[in-house]
Amino acid sequence: MAEVYYVGVDVGTASVRAALVTRAGRVESTAEQPISIWEPLTDHYVQSSTEIWDKCCTAVKRVTHGVERSQVRGIGFDATCSLVVLDQSFQPVPVSQDGDPQRNVVMWMDHRAAEQAARITSAGHGVLSRVGGVMSPEMQPPKLLWLKENLRGRCWNQASHFLDLPDFLSWKATGSLTRSLCTLVCKWTYCPSEGWDAGFWTSIGLEDLLENNFSKIGNVTCSPGSPLGNGLSQEAAADLGLETGTAVGASLIDAHAGGLGVIGADVKGFNLPCEHQPITSRMAMICGTSTCHMAISEQPLFVRGVWGPCLSAMVPGMWLNEGGQSATGRLMEHMVKGHAAYTQLQEEARHRFPLNGDNLYTYLNSHLSSMADSASAVDLLGSSLHVWPDFHGNRSPLADPNLKGMVIGLPLSQTLDDLALLYLATIQALALGTLHILEAMKEAGHDIRTLFLCGGLSKNALYVQIHANATGLPVVLPDQKEAVLIGAAVLGACASQDYSSIQEAMERMAKVGKVVLPDGELRSFYERKNKVFLRLFAHQREYQALMSQR
Repeated sequence: MAEVYYVGVDVGTASVRAALVTRAGRVESTAEQPISIWEPLTDHYVQSSTEIWDKCCTAVKRVTHGVERSQVRGIGFDATCSLVVLDQSFQPVPVSQDGDPQRNVVMWMDHRAAEQAARITSAGHGVLSRVGGVMSPEMQPPKLLWLKENLRGRCWNQASHFLDLPDFLSWKATGSLTRSLCTLVCKWTYCPSEGWDAGFWTSIGLEDLLENNFSKIGNVTCSPGSPLGNGLSQEAAADLGLETGTAVGASLIDAHAGGLGVIGADVKGFNLPCEHQPITSRMAMICGTSTCHMAISEQPLFVRGVWGPCLSAMVPGMWLNEGGQSATGRLMEHMVKGHAAYTQLQEEARHRFPLNGDNLYTYLNSHLSSMADSASAVDLLGSSLHVWPDFHGNRSPLADPNLKGMVIGLPLSQTLDDLALLYLATIQALALGTLHILEAMKEAGHDIRTLFLCGGLSKNALYVQIHANATGLPVVLPDQKEAVLIGAAVLGACASQDYSSIQEAMERMAKVGKVVLPDGELRSFYERKNKVFLRLFAHQREYQALMSQR
């Protein structure tokens, strides 16, 4: 019997990736295409939905080359929670002052609407209880308000459709405007049981969106993985090189697809504390440019500074809480590239690891090991250098986009050793940030016993080990490195009805690859490090208060 396949498409911050995945969850082939990012102003980041779709088509054609079209049973899309704006004819509408209509996507990391987000938070509407009590500038309501207030003629008055990027992709594939509960519940304040809250939109000055039963932002919804329309439209099938009618699953935000790709794996035989426990004892961390911390529960849990609870936003019928760090891989890159010894690092890494694409971090990890007396002592090298990692604000659990980064303990020297230590201290700070998110979730009722990591940073052995050491929890890595693409493929598998539910598809297609245990001897070190970490935050608050005085 011929093998059947599913295609997973992941639109990340800087690239489109696609994978051809078997029924058992094995990745047969992958392809990647870069996508453009423009920064017309500080904290303004925009993209092109036309370019993104074109790159999706190229990537899908590459991974399905040589495969009979009839063997591809379904396709699923995930993407960043960016905002796509289209006019009545579904043509792109500009979202920047320059008026370029092709630049019609306000990216997830765009913080132009920080002031609008603060206003929405101060108004204190009841919907805020579902987003941790604080409206983030990375969510869609403040971005929509910014567009109305700043680009009324050029954008707002021309727009007829506002879509999350994952929903844009599923519309492009099928012609269906049905929105995924993942996007609407997590980023738009939608409530599955009650629908849109007209009072909220009116109270923040966006009463226009109530017209035609909220048609501009969506009035038909479904759970992730639900089959959309009649599958691939004739036009989309031709674009993608697949059969018309191929099943298309309702989409997910990229982090949530990563969650599907790891959190449901069968852990029997690995002696993990989450074995024989419900799936609610697990937290998925999707670690890349930023990091998302995904925990699910059977009943709604309200966590201050953490998004949610969101019903059916990742796993149908389960409540999701989503913590996060706005800059992780991006922060590590910023710290390394900005150091005076960066050029020397490039030369040394290229000479020692010429065939390794991630040779900078591979070299730094090796260099730190050579600086230490023993394997466990690598962590101890960070004893006198401390970082507060919120260079792009704090998403969770403080929910303060105005926080800034701090480094304490810098010497006058700028050697390669100094760069390696700064890199180490940055990773330790990110791990302690994860610890704070875990503590906030635990206080609200979560019982998380094991971390499941995926994404680009999960391939960095030092990053993974330090997260285990700092949190005191074992870390599970997936068998397939492209867990986000597995999650996207799960959507296609579910839509094809080859599996009866998301839960069944997760368990069959996600597998454990490696377990990383915490080093118990470092527990007291990280307890001390955490105390310093918290004092950095207290000092920053004190500085802000002093400088705000007149």
